[in-house]
Amino acid sequence: MLAMISNTMITALATFNPVYLIATGSGGHEGGGHEGGTHLPDVVGLLNEHIFHIEALETWKPIIFTLVVALIFSVVSIKVYRNRQMIPGPLQNFIEMLVEGMYNFIYSVLGKDAKRYTPFLGTLFFYILANNFMGIIPGGFSPSTSINITASLAILVFLYAQYTGITRLGFVGWLDHLAGQPRDIIGWFLVPLMLPMHIIGELAKPFSLALRLFGNITGEDILVAAFVGLGLAMMSFMHSPIGFPLHAPFILLGLLLSTIQALVFTLLSTIYILMMLPHEEHH
Repeated sequence: MLAMISNTMITALATFNPVYLIATGSGGHEGGGHEGGTHLPDVVGLLNEHIFHIEALETWKPIIFTLVVALIFSVVSIKVYRNRQMIPGPLQNFIEMLVEGMYNFIYSVLGKDAKRYTPFLGTLFFYILANNFMGIIPGGFSPSTSINITASLAILVFLYAQYTGITRLGFVGWLDHLAGQPRDIIGWFLVPLMLPMHIIGELAKPFSLALRLFGNITGEDILVAAFVGLGLAMMSFMHSPIGFPLHAPFILLGLLLSTIQALVFTLLSTIYILMMLPHEEHH
């Protein structure tokens, strides 16, 4: 509990917490329970290894942690909404600050349509951010290191962008957009070329979103795990269960990288939606 609180409040201090280092080093000397040494042990993995012994639980682990994130978000949202006041308390004030900041960010891209799409895009950003941070919390696991989770989010963005195009442009206007909006003889002549290119481009968007998020967060977790193992190896001559905190700077780097990746995913999703809006509405 001490490590959890320390990591949440001051992540830099948590990296020097003995409880955290012992947790990350469990089985580290023998290489067991680390999925080949590329990930730090998590609560679900440790419980499954020592208590449940259910093989399918490892497969469902990313979904379990995404549900934990969703549950936390739901509880906080319900609590803030039910206890909202004209003069906000600390929690309500903090949530309003986050929402306002996200709205201003999306407004800088979408303009007057920001209010319409902020609920989706804002939820997407904070959900991905929390998923990324779960891998940094002691005993946690980042669902973003599962290609199934990142691909699901990317497909959701793809479907939402296409839905936006169909509803805002109309079905014919959506097809016209995919065809390159031909308005003259040359434009119609290029339709057989532009239509396949646009379709391939639309299909490539979720593919790139999923791989970018998956690759960066997985690399971050592997880097931290490698330096945790190296820190344990440095102290092995003392037979110490506590490793030297070589990974401390990479925890801070992981916080920054996790935030940037969530922001990039959201920004690209915002741009994909912008590209589906009627062009005369945006300058």
